[in-house]
Amino acid sequence: MEDLTKNEEEIMRILWKIERGVVRDILAQMEEPQPPYTTVSSVVRVLETKGYVGHKAYGKTHEYFPLISKIAYRKKAFGDLLKNYFEGSAKKVVSFMVEEENIQADEVKEIRKLIKQYEEEEKNGKAHKKG
Repeated sequence: MEDLTKNEEEIMRILWKIERGVVRDILAQMEEPQPPYTTVSSVVRVLETKGYVGHKAYGKTHEYFPLISKIAYRKKAFGDLLKNYFEGSAKKVVSFMVEEENIQADEVKEIRKLIKQYEEEEKNGKAHKKG
């Protein structure tokens, strides 16, 4: 999966939200000042070339839709972030967030809960493998 520019990501976020649309539908979701129609059209065509977007033609009009799910892209983007900026360490990500105060106390509780849930699933999963 090829990396996306900020403009390409913005258009992908819109397509994930609206699921299908023509260029005018995408433009309608963009904040002011909106880029020119031709710019958005060009970016959508680049996304299509990169394999992120498909289209259905209705005469000269094209309806665009995502080919890559938001979840699949999130996994790729986070994997790249983890590898390139945190040496592949989830611990370093959490440490960074705590140090930069980007994490709230209630989020820490949720993270602990998720870790405990993961540990229980691992324990149960290993028990099933042995049996």
